Amino acid sequence: MAGTSEKDSIQAEIGQDVIDAAVRSVERHMEDGAVTVEVEAPAAAADEVSLIPPEASETSTPSETAPVTAEEAAALRQEVEALKAQLEFSQAKGRETMERLREAHERAKEAQERTVRAAADLENYRKRAQKEKEEVQRFGSEKLLKDLLPVMDNMDRALEAASKSPDIDSFQKGVAMTRKSFEDALARHGVKSFSAKGLPFDPRLHEAIQQVETTEVPPGHVTYEVVRGFFLNERLVRPAMVVVARAPAEVAAESAQAPSPAPEPTPDAAVQPSDSTSGGSQ
Repeated sequence: MAGTSEKDSIQAEIGQDVIDAAVRSVERHMEDGAVTVEVEAPAAAADEVSLIPPEASETSTPSETAPVTAEEAAALRQEVEALKAQLEFSQAKGRETMERLREAHERAKEAQERTVRAAADLENYRKRAQKEKEEVQRFGSEKLLKDLLPVMDNMDRALEAASKSPDIDSFQKGVAMTRKSFEDALARHGVKSFSAKGLPFDPRLHEAIQQVETTEVPPGHVTYEVVRGFFLNERLVRPAMVVVARAPAEVAAESAQAPSPAPEPTPDAAVQPSDSTSGGSQ
């Protein structure tokens, strides 16, 4: 082999055994001071690697060898070493890539398992929540029922006592005690009643069903409570149905037509004296 034409005939893909044989041959001949390179290529790699140019192979016999210089041998050795380094680098990169792929596969597998477990836990939670909801709907009033049963027992005893004795006073006291126990049972569950009689009409708490002319309470106040109102834990569950007072017609007319000097107060209407015209609100 002579010049750079021999290097051009070396193909890119060289087997590891061929590279090792070439390195050994170069080292052996450099130690002996020879100027020839002999490469023992295996039969399987004979078609892949050729260190002898095609022109030289046609004119020389199999026993002839191409002379090379020491510089060419060193260059060939460096090239072989570079190829070995590239091969080792490629193998290291391949192992690193395979390791990353294996780790990514393991992570994906673990993530899939966690997703399956989370989906199963969510389904179990949904079933438990649905079951608990059904149980609350069916047995949520159990505690209230236990508190109301004694009230029912007291009512039964009051009716039984009334049928045996005509004492109205005792019956009335028994009914009052029963009502008190019923009210206490409701209070333990956050139910409280409130009274509206004599208070100013409040549309947030009261529901007016009628207006009457009366002087018992000031106009716009509750004169009679038809149904009591109730709160459940500070929330209004039923407004009080009330009758609202208004000033009598004649009193309102007198108040509207009164002169500047204030008339004497009458029992039918309370008019405050003032320097200007006074009137009543209805």
